[in-house]
Amino acid sequence: MRLNADMIARSPAFFNAMKDRELDLRGNKIAVIENLAATQDQFDSLDLSDNEIRKLECLAVLPRIKMLLFNNNQINRVAENLGRAFPNLQTLVLTNNRFATLKELEPLAALPSITMISLVDNPVTKQPHYRAFLIAMLPNLKVLDFQKVKPPERAAAE
Repeated sequence: MRLNADMIARSPAFFNAMKDRELDLRGNKIAVIENLAATQDQFDSLDLSDNEIRKLECLAVLPRIKMLLFNNNQINRVAENLGRAFPNLQTLVLTNNRFATLKELEPLAALPSITMISLVDNPVTKQPHYRAFLIAMLPNLKVLDFQKVKPPERAAAE
């Protein structure tokens, strides 16, 4: 199924615990992200967890988005232009997806404002130097996989 403007209009929008306006598109069997411009950049948070998405991408520019939740999908690719689409993204949750290599994570470098990212339950987390790789690549990262990035760890990564 493809994400469309009608689905966006029918989906619940509410304030989450952080008082952010969130669009909830969980569990809709969405395979492709498209038509996010229909949101008119009205949301701080977007939840596309529990779908069938294979590639993290967005053609719309949504500067208001600060948090993306993509738990339990099939993602193993990230679009190169993601930083342009989400210039103020701070939190990215990609728990339980299919990232297997560090190379697949390189496009995340286009998201310099990221302060928290989770890749728990992805095969890539078992790769040598996984944490150091992400810490070096994302200079503002404060929390990786729900563990605080400590100064000595950052110094070693660089």
